[in-house]
Amino acid sequence: MIVRAALPLVAEYGAAVTTSQIARAAGIGEATIFRAFTDKDELLDACVVEALRPDHALAQLAAIPLDQPLAARLTEAADTLQAHTARIGTVLGALHASGRRRSRDRHAVPPPAGRTAGAATGRTGEAPAPARIVQDSPPDQADATRPPGQAGTARSPEEADGTRPSDREDSARQTVEALAELFDPERDSLRLPPERLATIFLHLMLSSARRPLGGPQVSNDDLVDVFVHGALI
Repeated sequence: MIVRAALPLVAEYGAAVTTSQIARAAGIGEATIFRAFTDKDELLDACVVEALRPDHALAQLAAIPLDQPLAARLTEAADTLQAHTARIGTVLGALHASGRRRSRDRHAVPPPAGRTAGAATGRTGEAPAPARIVQDSPPDQADATRPPGQAGTARSPEEADGTRPSDREDSARQTVEALAELFDPERDSLRLPPERLATIFLHLMLSSARRPLGGPQVSNDDLVDVFVHGALI
């Protein structure tokens, strides 16, 4: 309940959200939050994990009618995946933009011997500057659901805001299985097995979520049309 109430606020305010705001949204006392979570950082980690959960997207994929044409099924699936990655991107992007440090960076390295916190900031008496974020680029929502084996920068569990590679791989596996069900009615007419096509389709959708800043928007209808019918007339 607390995490679900916190998610919209985290998406809006990032790490600047206060526990009092979250308590009001959840309809509970602020002290209740600290009976469930050690501190706000732990609550924010739980929000990240909740945002990455594929449950809602999987339920929507399972609800797509199999009696409609394949292209229509895949367009619905593309819309579902796009909404899921957008939700992830909103939460992670808000946290990053508000100065949220990843799990490994929340344990700041103390200043060298002989230097005080004030010396480290250059302003005696003021709070030390936050630990430098090693990876300055914002988290990529596509990485959160990256299928196993996809090329990309390997990340340790600490670099993924508390999520483990096994969790992300399990999420990707479930998503591929749900997509494969959408291909299954045409199994006898497919060039590749449904599971392989589902993996390729997921790669395509995650790649489309990473379009260059300012690049042209490609509709899901166009993506699905080329995927199903190819580029040749």
